[in-house]
Amino acid sequence: MDILYLVDRLEEIVKGSRQLPFSRLRLVNESRIWPLLDQMRISIPDEVRRAERIIREKDRTIAQAHEEAERIVALARSEAAQLTAEHTIAQAAEERAAVTRRQTEREIDAIRAGADDYAFDVLCKMEQELKRALTVIENGIRTIQADRDSRDDRLSAEEERRGEASETP
Repeated sequence: MDILYLVDRLEEIVKGSRQLPFSRLRLVNESRIWPLLDQMRISIPDEVRRAERIIREKDRTIAQAHEEAERIVALARSEAAQLTAEHTIAQAAEERAAVTRRQTEREIDAIRAGADDYAFDVLCKMEQELKRALTVIENGIRTIQADRDSRDDRLSAEEERRGEASETP
């Protein structure tokens, strides 16, 4: 499940909850938040696995490019060995192999750069999504903690009033 969708649902729950009068505190139904948090815990590793898969694909693409380069170089060397009978033909084959090698290296560099850029973009987006999700979660925790503290303060004040009332004859 998409982590941003879960974050949006959590935000809707918080926005849709009742606000306590004269405060910024909200009463949030825990039974609606906990399943979302569990789904987030499940979704985040999926996002990480997806990023790892992208990196593996990048590595595989680079390995394939290297294999292709080696194949092309081996082919060029083979052709050059067959043409060594004449000096000019051998020289032309060596130049062609060098050109092919340089071209292949440029292609490898371009593929590697593209794969790195893609992986970097995906990881940056994922980092932003995770930071946003973490901020939402931290805000929810602070809100819940503030609600608890406020409730505890009210209960303590109420107990003090009861204690004073019971002491009065």
